[in-house]
Amino acid sequence: MNRAMTLSKKAEKELHSLARSATLKKDMATISASRHNPFSKAGIVDADAYILFVSAFNEFINHEPKPLVHMIDKDMRL
Repeated sequence: MNRAMTLSKKAEKELHSLARSATLKKDMATISASRHNPFSKAGIVDADAYILFVSAFNEFINHEPKPLVHMIDKDMRL
């Protein structure tokens, strides 16, 4: 069952006051300005950096790789 989320009057009032908050807007701008993508070098995605990260993370969490299952379909269309 999918019901629309309803907020209490207090929560709704709090959201409206946050939306008008200059401090929150300044904080979000600061966070946005310092954000960076560790897998992007000079605007180009570095697939090797991503693969190294994922491999190291899987080793860290002791993830057991699944065996490779070859696809048997010969004619695959999108």
